[in-house]
Parts: sequence; structure tokens; C-alpha cells
Amino acid sequence: MDLIDVFKKKKIGDKIEVEGWIRNHRPQKEFGFIDFYDGTCLKSLQVVYDKELKDFDEITHYHVGASLKVKGTLVESPGKQKMELKAEKIILIGDCPEDYPIQPKRHTMEFLRTQMYLRNRTRTFQAVFRVRSVAAQAIHNYFQENNYTYVHTPLLTTSDCEGSDQMFKVTTLDFNNLPKGEDKKVDFSKDLFGKETFITGSGQLHGEAYAMAFKKIYTFGPTFRTENSNTKVHANEFWMIEPEIAFCDINGLMDIEEDMLKYVVKDVLKKCSDEIEFFDSFVEKGLKEKLEKIVKSKFVRITHKEAVDLLLESGNKWEFKPSYEDDIAKEHEKYITEHFNGPVFITNWPKDIKAWYMKLNDDGKTVAAVDLEVPGAGELMGGSQRETNLDILDERIEKFGVDKDTIDWYLNLRKYGSCYHSGFGLGFERLIMYLTGMENIRDVIPFPRTPGNCEY
Repeated sequence: MDLIDVFKKKKIGDKIEVEGWIRNHRPQKEFGFIDFYDGTCLKSLQVVYDKELKDFDEITHYHVGASLKVKGTLVESPGKQKMELKAEKIILIGDCPEDYPIQPKRHTMEFLRTQMYLRNRTRTFQAVFRVRSVAAQAIHNYFQENNYTYVHTPLLTTSDCEGSDQMFKVTTLDFNNLPKGEDKKVDFSKDLFGKETFITGSGQLHGEAYAMAFKKIYTFGPTFRTENSNTKVHANEFWMIEPEIAFCDINGLMDIEEDMLKYVVKDVLKKCSDEIEFFDSFVEKGLKEKLEKIVKSKFVRITHKEAVDLLLESGNKWEFKPSYEDDIAKEHEKYITEHFNGPVFITNWPKDIKAWYMKLNDDGKTVAAVDLEVPGAGELMGGSQRETNLDILDERIEKFGVDKDTIDWYLNLRKYGSCYHSGFGLGFERLIMYLTGMENIRDVIPFPRTPGNCEY
């Protein structure tokens, strides 16, 4: 029986049989205590055994990390827990040596990153990855309940909105004997796909094609970037949620972003109450209050110009001076969310610092882009209304140096029954960091891939 069902359905006096692992073991002369868990919930069950068991002496030598089957009766506990399991039989399934790395003590995050395949046995990572599981399901539920079609966009691509310099190259060519053309460059016509191919950095362009047929679609899958950045918030492999909505302008897009985030946060608060309490106590004080406030708050909407005005008028001495032509820094994001005491949408960004596919506004200087800034995490989502004017797209493509031949199909979408449409991207790991209070993206991905690190 799963422990989660024991805590939900069983009562004192019930006989149960459970299977799981030893988190801690305190054997004594006449009796012993085992902190027992099975991974189905954050709670563990105290197993009590005594000398009445015929193999008592053998049980006292079971090590932390060993797997067990325990049969017994639930009894009242004199300790903090409501009940404990009085063992009638304990069967060793898989022993564990004394040098098992995950001992019942506080380990640093740095140490646990050296034990990626074992760290999920600690309470912290049990909580992180349960929240990740619940949040992923909540995202699917939100879109499915709102008539979106789930689309699996390709991981291998010849066209990508992030640009080839941000994408990993894929090839079957022999690096020791590369075919060359007359121009001395690699002849990719000899490669498996007959052309240069990449691992995707975004499913957006392909998602737009499906939004033009299904009206509302979303993607949710792995993406890859070559960015050589060793920060707490960057990884080379991560998961993205990318909805694309036909007949939707930037204002409608913000409505969807706000609604979706509140739905997911509310679901996690409801289904992961033990985990949120754990994080609130041991990872980020005030996390629960922060998340509850998100659900109840109305997100503020300001333009990039208004944001810069606010920063310049604040009187603060900034490390990076706010500019009407540039992006806003982390210190600016923090000030803005604190000023409004909640999440803030920033819209209408300078056209030269945003992507080529974003809709050019009537002022000719800004694009209909939007970033969502949230307290404590900064940017959480980024999106835009898409440009549908082919002439403007041609100009933007040329300015950004995009290979037009690789996106001719994308441009054709503007010819065949085009309509105004919008979409956004949400980095799933950034969301999990926000939901759990974990500070490093490496600690919310099971096996992170970052510069210099591709272990396991």
C-alpha cells in the first residue's frame, strides 16, 4: 500500500503492508525506530519494532537507504505524528552499504549536485519534484479545459526563431573526414537530412502553423540553447510551455498569461500543501504567503517607457542606468515589482532589442511585446503579438540577418488566411523555482545540462 493512501484512508487499529526505504534508523537494546518513506508523499511513517520479532538482532543492523517490506498495525504515537506502525514482520528487500552518500543529516546543495542520481531521496528534492509533477499536470489541465490543442513540435529543425547561433548542430557526418564544397565549407547536402540541421530552441514557429488551423494550441516539451552562461537561472536543456492563439491581440494575451499562472499556483497550493509548508519553513520564508497573494492579486500593466520613467524618477543610484532603448536589469525588475507590490506586465518594448517576428507598433519604434515580472523572480513569461505584415517581416528579417530560405513556409502563413495572433513562452524550470523558492535552476531539473556539465 502507498503511504499517501495510509495517511488519507487508514486509521488506528488497521493492519497494513507497505514497501519503501529507510531514511533513518535508531536501533536500541529492546526496540528500534525506523523513519520509513516510499516517495508517494512528503510524509514518512515511523516504524516501531521490538525484541518480540524473531529476527530482531538482524533488523537492528539494517542500514539507511535499504529497501523494506513492513507488515504491522497502526497504533497511536506518543510523538509528533498521529500514528506509527507497530511492526509484526520486517523483510529486507535490498540492503545498502554503510558508505551510502545520503545519510540522515543536512547536506549542502553543492554536495547533492555531485549525487544527482541519489539526491531525489532527500526530503528537499522529493518536495521539488512532486511540485514539478503537479505543476506540469496543472498546465495541461488549464489548456485542455480552455479548448487548446496540445501540439508536439519537432526537436530537429532547419528553421528556428532563436537563430542558428543559439542552437546545437545535429549531424551524421564524420568529423575526421568532412565533405567540403568548392567554397571549402562543409557540404551538408551529404548529411542525413541533406541540409544543415539543429536541435530546436523553441517550438514557436511550428506552433504558429498549428494555431492557424486549430485556433488555440500549446506546446510543452524540452528545448535546447547553446548559451555559455553559468548563472543560477540558465541551463542548456530546459522545458518550455509555448501557447499560440489565433484572433488574439497583446491585451488578450496578457489576460491568458495571468489566468494560467493563477490557475497553476492555486492548484499547487491545493495539492502540494505539505511541500509548500516544507519550503516555507526550510527554503524561502514567506513563500506560501507570496503564492497566495499571486492568486488574489490583479496584475499591473505598464509600458516599457512608463517603467523607465518610474526608474529614473525613483532617485535610486542604479548599477545599470535605465534607458528607453535598452532592456531592464534585474535590479530594475526588483524595484518595479516592489513598487507595485505584485506582478507587473511590461509592454511595448524597443524594436531593436526584441525578436524579428514581433508586431511593429504604429509608432515605428516599439513592438507589441510583453514580459511578466513577478516579485522575487523577475521575468517569468515573455510573449508578443506576431507580425502579420509581410513587407514589415521582410525588413525585420533582413535587419536581423535571418536566413529567409529556411522560413519561407512560415512567411506563407501570412498569405493563406492570415489573422492577428499572439503567443508567449514560459520556462518551466523558472516557474518551479518560483513555486518552491529554490534559487538554482540546477536544483529543479532531475539531471541538469549546463556549461561544462553533462553527467549521467
